[in-house]
Amino acid sequence: MTRARWRKSSFSDVPEGSCVEVSLDLDHAGIRDSKNATGPIVTVAAQSWATFVTHISRP
Repeated sequence: MTRARWRKSSFSDVPEGSCVEVSLDLDHAGIRDSKNATGPIVTVAAQSWATFVTHISRP
């Protein structure tokens, strides 16, 4: 994900400093800790990320 465009979660401004960034392309989603931009990246299939977001977004 060398050309990744990272987006920070809108929930990342909490006082505890929990920050998540995600970068998406057609096939993959990269997830990383925004406080450690050069650290490890978890990569999952784009469809898996979409399923995850759908399930956590439900009331």
